[in-house]
Parts: sequence; C-alpha cells; structure tokens
Amino acid sequence: MIEKIAEGIYRIEIPLPGNPLKALNSYVIADKKALIIDTGFNLDLCYNEMIKGLKEIGVEPRKAEVFATHLHADHIGLAGRLAEEVYMSKIDAEIAIDSVEHPEHWTKLVEFYIRNGFPAEEAKKVLKLHPAVRYSSKIAHINFLKDGDILEFGNCVLEVIHTPGHTPGHLCLYEADKKILFSGDHILFDITPNITHWDATEDALGDYLRSLERIYELEVVKTLPGHRNFYGEHRRRIEELREHHKRRLEEALNAVKNGSKSAWEVAQHITWDLKYERWEELPTMQKWFAVGETIAHLDFLERRGKIRKQELDKIYYSA
Repeated sequence: MIEKIAEGIYRIEIPLPGNPLKALNSYVIADKKALIIDTGFNLDLCYNEMIKGLKEIGVEPRKAEVFATHLHADHIGLAGRLAEEVYMSKIDAEIAIDSVEHPEHWTKLVEFYIRNGFPAEEAKKVLKLHPAVRYSSKIAHINFLKDGDILEFGNCVLEVIHTPGHTPGHLCLYEADKKILFSGDHILFDITPNITHWDATEDALGDYLRSLERIYELEVVKTLPGHRNFYGEHRRRIEELREHHKRRLEEALNAVKNGSKSAWEVAQHITWDLKYERWEELPTMQKWFAVGETIAHLDFLERRGKIRKQELDKIYYSA
C-alpha cells in the first residue's frame, strides 16, 4: 500500500511476514536524490514490495539513499540491498555489524538471558529464531549521524535527534518548517515500543523516558511512526507512554516484594498486551522480548534504590 503523506513524502507499507508487527511504515522523500526512511526485512517479499512502491512514486531505486532510524532488522534489513549510502547512528551501526559478523555476540546474549532465568534449551532456539539473525544483511558503507546533524532531501530539511531507549542509538528526524516528526519506533500509537536491556547502556528505560521528554517539547503536527497508525497527537501519546511504564514498574516492584525472583519469574507477573492467556503459550521470541523488557524495568528500579540485584549463578532481584 502506498499513501501520500505530504508534498513529496510518501508511505510504503512493507509486509513483515510471520511477525506480530505485521508491517513496517517505510517513508520516502521523493526527488532525484530520494531518501528511504527504514526498509523492512531482508526478504524477497519485502524487497519486491519496496521496488514496486518506489517505481509507482517515480523513484529510481538505485539512486535512493537509506536512513535507518535504528538497528532492528525490520528497519535496516534491506538497507544494504537497496542503497550504496546508508545513514544511521554510530552506536547502532556498531551493534548491528557485531551481530552480523561475530556469532559470539548471540551466544553471549543467550548466556545472559539464561542467567536471568530463561530456560537454557528455549533460549538457545533464539540463535535461529531472532529476526536479526534471519533477516539482516551486510551494509557496504554507513554514514554515521549524530544528534543535531542535518540532512537535505527534496523539499525537506531534516534535523537528526538522538532518542536512545528503544535502541541505544535510535534516531528521529524532525522537519521543523513542516512540523513533521519521523519517529521510528520511539513513538508508536497502537502499540508500545519494546524497551529492553542493552550492554551499550546501563539504563535503557531511563534513557527512553528522557528522550520522550525531549520530543515532547517539539512542535509537531504530524508524527510518522515505524508501525501501524500514524494519526495520533505526539504529546498525548507521550503522556500515555509515561503512564504505561509507570504501571509496568509498579508491577515489577510488586513482583519482588515477597522474595527474590529472576527476570524470567518477574515477567510472568507483568501484564502483556498479547492474545495468549497463559505464559507457557507464548512463542519463544515473545518470551524473549518480554524478559528483555522486564530486565530494563528491574534495572531502572535497582539504579534508583527501589530494589536490590544479586548476581550469583543467576541474577535475582528483591525488594
């Protein structure tokens, strides 16, 4: 599906087969030198849909450049296949390169989740199931962007805004004259962005909440997120996201009041917006993302002195 957002700006909906997110919103600033903002998985289905969309809006695919809001495979998977020039943050680029080129990246991550209570046999399945393992590609040349950089494409002057949280190097783009925010997965309207543990940061949730505060101050009339609906008002949504994480922190804190628990155990005391009624019914990757988000919330509480973390053969949290 293709939709015109504003003069020279289009949305191409890229399917994400077998993924709960269902589709990616890829935005294109159409010009002789066009910019594709986020790409979809490195799958022929995604590639063909992208090429079809680009041709329909008059963009020559090999003359387009790619901006990746962050490192996740649904946003960067096709980047190396589509363009010679790719823009993203250095911190996310380094994590993405490490995950593609060094298999030990994944074995270390699996070991960390096992220490947080994730059953070993199920955790090892992630080595084959994770979207970053299945749907990423190598990128020949990456232009590193930092907070405050400016990109000019078509009739848009885009300010780069570093919004860590969803990933350590997540970037938004802001067009001040048009008051348009390309929010990636920093702000989503129908679902909440996954805030998980990262080795590259000590306080992912704290980073995310601070990033929300910064975006709250911007004058925005149109927020263009990475997934699903994009007709929401950004300040109202930020307030909802704050409340969401406040409730989740309360659930995590309550879960450890009656004794030490691993993140795996705490995750089962948290309310997840999923169609499954029992924790055991969740697919492995859904459990993985839930436990990662639980760790981020527990770390937030621990850093603020609300709970205590004890690292033995496994990692436990207690009030």
